[in-house]
Amino acid sequence: MICADELGPVIPRTFPPAPGWSPDGHRIKAPLEYSRGSDKTWVYGGLRIRDGTEVTYCAPSRNSDGWIELLTRIAEVNPRGPIRVVTDNLSSHTSGKVRQWLTRHPRIQQVFIPKKACWLNMAEGWWRLLRRAAFAGQTFADTGEITHAVDVATAQLNTRANPWIWERPAPPTRTLRRKFVYCL
Repeated sequence: MICADELGPVIPRTFPPAPGWSPDGHRIKAPLEYSRGSDKTWVYGGLRIRDGTEVTYCAPSRNSDGWIELLTRIAEVNPRGPIRVVTDNLSSHTSGKVRQWLTRHPRIQQVFIPKKACWLNMAEGWWRLLRRAAFAGQTFADTGEITHAVDVATAQLNTRANPWIWERPAPPTRTLRRKFVYCL
C-alpha cells in the first residue's frame, strides 16, 4: 500500500527580502510585485506505509507525465507483488495517458479517496515532515536547489522511517496521585 500525492508549486525566491525599516526609523514601502515568476517545481511523492519510506520526484509541472514518472519509480522500488496506490481523484491521475500506462502495468492499481477526505491519504502528513526538513528557513536560487534539498531531506527521513498507522495511538494511562477508598 502506497499513499501518493503532489506538493507544490514550490517556488525559488530569486529576490532579496525587502528591508523592514530605514535608518531614520521610517518603514520602507516595497514596490508591489504580484508575479511569482515562471521558475517553479512540483514535488511528487509516494509513501510506503508498512515501513515509512518515501519515493520523491521533482517535476516542472503537475501533469500526467509527472504522475506516470512517479508510478514508474514506485514500481522500481517495489519490484514484487501487487501495488495499491492511494491517491486523490485529480484529473492528471485519471487521464487517458495514465489509464493506458496502468493497463500495461497491471500490478499497479490506483485507489481513489473520496472528495474532501484528504486526511485519509497518509502522504499529507509526510509533506509536513518534508517541508520542515527541506524548506524551513531556506531560500533557493533555482529549481535545481529545490530538487537537491528534496533529495537530501528524503534520504535523511528515510534513514529514520517508521511504519505509519491509520489510527490515533491510545492515550497514555493516567497514574493517579491519590487514591480515595471509602469504607461503608
